[in-house]
Amino acid sequence: MPKAKINDVFVSIQGEGKYISEPQCFIRFYGCNLNCGFCDTKISDFKQYSCEELLDELKRVISGRDIKTVSLTGGEPLLERDFLLDFLPMLKRRGFKVYLETNGVLHNEFFDVMDNVDVIAMDIKLPSSTGQKGFWREHEEFLKAAANKDVFVKIIVCINTTLDDLKQAIKLVSGINPKLTIVLQPNSQQLGAELAAKLHEFKKYCRQHLSDVRSIPQLHKAIGVK
Repeated sequence: MPKAKINDVFVSIQGEGKYISEPQCFIRFYGCNLNCGFCDTKISDFKQYSCEELLDELKRVISGRDIKTVSLTGGEPLLERDFLLDFLPMLKRRGFKVYLETNGVLHNEFFDVMDNVDVIAMDIKLPSSTGQKGFWREHEEFLKAAANKDVFVKIIVCINTTLDDLKQAIKLVSGINPKLTIVLQPNSQQLGAELAAKLHEFKKYCRQHLSDVRSIPQLHKAIGVK
């Protein structure tokens, strides 16, 4: 039976994206296959859990609270594909809604587990934001795999994010489904007038091509919760 490296299990509100403010239980997985320049989740330690052990910890953390959704976050949860193949059916059998936060690169791993995932918050990693190469093909394959799911795309906007990168991302999304929700999320470490102006410009451009574009900062950071 596989074990997963888990950094934390906790209850909070969803602070990002389409389901902002919804109460959820978060399982934070250790490790990521990327190293984005704007990353605000530096994870240095973990504990290994079997599926049964993690389920027991989940029950303990949730005890007495009306929590219906489990958010898999990280790090990158899909690095633990073998674990998720066993763990996700256990969550579904107990009536939980499964919310996956992912960098949208590991499309093969997602394809293997997607039947037991309900909501996908998928990042498109713009090279000018991350300081890394682009993952356009991987993002395209991921979105195609998730096409029949409740999926939305999150794009982190930094001061150095370029309009050319954004245009390529919007072209990718509109070619798959122009009705997909796009969330432009400002880099929480760079909030200010310059970034606000860029967000306004980007949102205006996106709305010329897509029907549901939102600009949403990180709520949990703003109100000081985990």
